[in-house]
Amino acid sequence: MPARGSAGSTCSRPSTSRSMPARPNCPAPPTSSLRSSSPPSPSAATLASSPSRRQKHGHWKGLLSGRIWLAMQTSGMLQLHMVGTKQQRHHDLSYNLTWRTLTDPSRLASTSIRRQLGHNLLSALKYTYKIDQRDSHIRPTKGYAFLSSSQVGGLWDNKGLNFFRQEFDARAAVPFGFWNAALNVGVGAGVVLPLARGFMNSSTPVTDRFNLGGHSSPVCSLGGISSLLGFRTRGVGPTEAQRLVPGTSEDGSAAVPGRDYLGGDLAVSAFADLSFDLPLKVFRDAGIHGHAFLTAGNLVKLSEGQYKNLSLDEFRRSFRSSAGVGIILPTKLFRVEVNYCYILKQSQHDSGKTGIQFSFSSPS
Repeated sequence: MPARGSAGSTCSRPSTSRSMPARPNCPAPPTSSLRSSSPPSPSAATLASSPSRRQKHGHWKGLLSGRIWLAMQTSGMLQLHMVGTKQQRHHDLSYNLTWRTLTDPSRLASTSIRRQLGHNLLSALKYTYKIDQRDSHIRPTKGYAFLSSSQVGGLWDNKGLNFFRQEFDARAAVPFGFWNAALNVGVGAGVVLPLARGFMNSSTPVTDRFNLGGHSSPVCSLGGISSLLGFRTRGVGPTEAQRLVPGTSEDGSAAVPGRDYLGGDLAVSAFADLSFDLPLKVFRDAGIHGHAFLTAGNLVKLSEGQYKNLSLDEFRRSFRSSAGVGIILPTKLFRVEVNYCYILKQSQHDSGKTGIQFSFSSPS
């Protein structure tokens, strides 16, 4: 069973604009684990954390080592949120105090994951500058957007949680003047560095590193590193072998340990998406249209002395990429995509697959 996150002896009341400081001596509400339709792999790791701005209460799922891990939401988070005035509405400043727990119930996690197991308290200050002049978030046909976010973690003396994280995201939409066609292009980059004495030989929190992959549309999202279609969520980048359990597999061959995806400290992503109307009027009236896309990205580890092995030429050559076509069904709140993805390039341990992929994306 996954370990549960503890919220201590504080409770908080959610608010749409500001979360007030937690009142003492209030019992924390009970939490429950999220059950998947298929049991998680015995090598899964579990992260229990307090909700973020986008995750107030409930549960959400992600992938670590290509397998399901669960994030159990509890109370016990203090968040202060401040936005700019009408003349400065592009600025956003927020402070988060979050209790997190990383566990490995299977006892199969890799060495790098096991080093970070346990409870920790993240105290982080984040500043975001965002401007979005696109005519639509669901199907942009003209305009541009830019986002820059800077986060400093470990404002208190929390061992292993002192880090600096910077992200950039720039994109533009250019209309073609026929078939309502438009070309959307975007580039995202991010870096996370530990803040400590001899920082480049220290480790960054595995939960705060960058990850590539996923099924969400890169056109809708505006928040840094975009999706890499055709690849599993958290299925790209540096990996490490899990603990080997002596024995044999079901077919009688020698057991081979799985691998944990560790994420990266430096990440770059890019995409190009050409949208166009379909010939049938019934599709045009419903807003259903087609698109062709190309996505690419790469990420590497810099902490723990790995920056010494960084080569810009090797970083460029090891870019993963995918291409494909699909049909988009837009709604007022999100867009549904049915895509055929073809993997152009992937590394040995990446989890990418050519074939049909479904996605549900909402603007961010």
